[in-house]
Amino acid sequence: MTESLPPVGLVLGSHMPAESITSTARLAEELGFTELWFSEDCFFTGAMAGVTAALGATERLPIGIGIVSAVIRHPALLAMELATMSRLYPGRVLPGVGLGVPAWLDQMGIRPKSSLSAMRECVESVRALLRGEELTTQGRVFSFDHVALTHLPGEELPMYLGIVNEKSLRLSGEIADGTVLSVLAGTEYVRWARERIAEGAAAAQREQALHRVATYTLYSVDRDARKAKEAVREAIAFYLEAMPDNALSKVYGITGELGDMLRRGGAATVAREMPDAWLDDLAVAGDPDECAERIEGLRAAGSDSVDLWLFPTDRGDEIARMTARDVLPRLAATPSL
Repeated sequence: MTESLPPVGLVLGSHMPAESITSTARLAEELGFTELWFSEDCFFTGAMAGVTAALGATERLPIGIGIVSAVIRHPALLAMELATMSRLYPGRVLPGVGLGVPAWLDQMGIRPKSSLSAMRECVESVRALLRGEELTTQGRVFSFDHVALTHLPGEELPMYLGIVNEKSLRLSGEIADGTVLSVLAGTEYVRWARERIAEGAAAAQREQALHRVATYTLYSVDRDARKAKEAVREAIAFYLEAMPDNALSKVYGITGELGDMLRRGGAATVAREMPDAWLDDLAVAGDPDECAERIEGLRAAGSDSVDLWLFPTDRGDEIARMTARDVLPRLAATPSL
């Protein structure tokens, strides 16, 4: 048995200008991070072009698409893009699908009546197309009329679901190979999500131990722990406002308190009044010892990888370098055969 690097990655994504993607990806590989994920937010930087650029700028890192909306691209086009990426960069593409932010889908008039049906049909049809099947089907969300890919990947791609709530987590355990957990996923939530994933896997008679969980976290490290915590305060408030009444806040037990703050002044009030415990539990922020301890806590709760969204964003490269120098060496290596 040997030991490998601790499973800690970086989150790239739509918050980055496109011209920064390749340099940050190269730096992540140079510093010893084990994977990259690319989040796609509508109307910002596109995931397909961004992930392909990051793959081309690096040599070995797996790069996850975490996540693309199941309904923004028809599954036939998504499968075509994934097959192309896989043929160009075999063994390095980790596709992730979710519903997407409902408000953005509403802006485009494409929110499905059933989010679970959309995600199920997307994952199952993408898998079938990547296997070389021809599809002629009429689903609740998607239709296919003699659709087949011309250029197939030379490998089986793992499919992740990026989701939050109870039914979706069970669906992920049932049909997906992995789950991407949202920022604000504290240790209690990770344990709870793992239980829901296990329920879905058991119902489908799938091996839950093979299901991989990648956990996003808002992250900042500094010798001055208070400075690091303050760097994530506004981001925590932003996401709490965007997702005020879902499993993340319910499992953590703050729905009522959060709702009161939001009614009195939105994210600004949340940022100003949130207890220090929220900074500690809903992000990974502090001095190097604190950050290492919290990453280990997320791993112990059931995260197969912890993927860091670096704050403040204008100091991302600096934060990445400090993490590689002062945090990663404090983490336990991962045993491997």
